[in-house]
Amino acid sequence: MKLKKFSGNPVLKPHEENRWENLVVCNPGAWYENGKFYLLYRAAGDDDSHVIRFGLATSDDGFNFKREHNEPCFEPTPDGPDSGCVEDARIVKFDEYFYVTYAFRPFPPGQYWKFAHDEVLTQDFGSNAPEFLKKNIANTGLAITRDFKEWHRLGRLTQSGLDDRDVIIFPEKVGEKYVMIHRPKEWVGEKYGPKYPAIWIRYSDDLLDWNEPSKILIEGIDGGWEEKVGGSTPPIKTDKGWFLLYHGVENGGKGYYRVGAVMLDLKDPSKVIARTRNFIMEPEFDYELEGFYKGCVFPTGNVVKDGTLYVYYGGADKYVGVATADFNELVDKLLKGEL
Repeated sequence: MKLKKFSGNPVLKPHEENRWENLVVCNPGAWYENGKFYLLYRAAGDDDSHVIRFGLATSDDGFNFKREHNEPCFEPTPDGPDSGCVEDARIVKFDEYFYVTYAFRPFPPGQYWKFAHDEVLTQDFGSNAPEFLKKNIANTGLAITRDFKEWHRLGRLTQSGLDDRDVIIFPEKVGEKYVMIHRPKEWVGEKYGPKYPAIWIRYSDDLLDWNEPSKILIEGIDGGWEEKVGGSTPPIKTDKGWFLLYHGVENGGKGYYRVGAVMLDLKDPSKVIARTRNFIMEPEFDYELEGFYKGCVFPTGNVVKDGTLYVYYGGADKYVGVATADFNELVDKLLKGEL
């Protein structure tokens, strides 16, 4: 069983008339409420520094989206730690506030597809500058909003000198604790265990302070389609466990991005009770194969409406696509080991 891609993909493309999104729109956080789908999508224009912002699009049916504004709804602060870029939103909701985790850098990464793998622009801040500035490291921040218009930035969630992205908060407490998954790129090798970057899980009493030790949730499988792994979309609670999509990358993190799924124990989500052996989505079409990362499907948002799972993803770091599945069937096949 594979996720079924919408025949009208991509559902969002770069907008030539808007300078801030005329090159890239991808990797959207997603939400559904009161009959409306929301996409908080990553966007960039054709500037050399490659400043990255968020735009907002909405839909009544989950497939046909319209932009809400001709300007970004959230962008880097000119003099803050996220002054370089904001990207790859994941959305959950507590009370009446949306809690959005997002990756950021102190200054723009540049047009990274023209550089060697994992290289970005850097600047000289002197020998005493922290690693965050020296290497233009990607951190993860947290912001909250009621309407995707007015925002409160709450600050950094991850260690400043650690490239720690794909940070996703569970949509409710588990055992009186908040739960987070994250993907610290440098936690590899003999000291940490995984050969390649892996998905870790941690707990906290407070949504901004994550000081308890992390534990490996899943790591990659050497020689397969998922050597490097990272969390993709916010977990979905079912009566059988927490359903979670993740991405896997072949060739040590330098090849195609594909998608798998796991089911986690309801009361102890650090326990994996099922995992796909094969991917359930891979790059196939031009909008996934030809862009700024050739061969990439990268989910960042999912919602369930009327029994259908809608998965929103970036295609080739340039477009937004959507794929669907019968959610109950997908969960059943995952638990039976048929995926």
